Amino acid sequence: MALATSVSFRLFVYGTFLSGEREHDVIAQATPHGTVKTAPGYTLVEVRALAGLLQGGDSAVTGELWEVSYAVLSACDKRRDHPALYVRQDVRLADGSVAHAYFLRREQARGLRRIRGGDWRQRFAVERPADGAWARWAKSGKR
Repeated sequence: MALATSVSFRLFVYGTFLSGEREHDVIAQATPHGTVKTAPGYTLVEVRALAGLLQGGDSAVTGELWEVSYAVLSACDKRRDHPALYVRQDVRLADGSVAHAYFLRREQARGLRRIRGGDWRQRFAVERPADGAWARWAKSGKR
């Protein structure tokens, strides 16, 4: 009787499954392969306390690549309510390789906030505007 070989899957995570985020425990026993980006062509949205990945757009989304077992992938499927809420499908990474990721359908994302820059951890970052004429005048002390 032959021993079954363990099967693993490449999983791209971009929201609450990320290291240090609230649902990371689901994949914590998997093997990390570091921070990666998708190829351009995706959009990241905020779905209340979760993130959602959409096909289309012009952004590259930042996340982590993990090698997960079938058991971990099944646990992720359950947590993301695949295929009812999220749909697991292939995502193209910046290096040209492919991994699994959880996507929302476009109609589910109507009215949701787009995360500029495609980085879940930077979703609350405030972009500081460049100093305009008034700011330069105020800082110069010439009043």
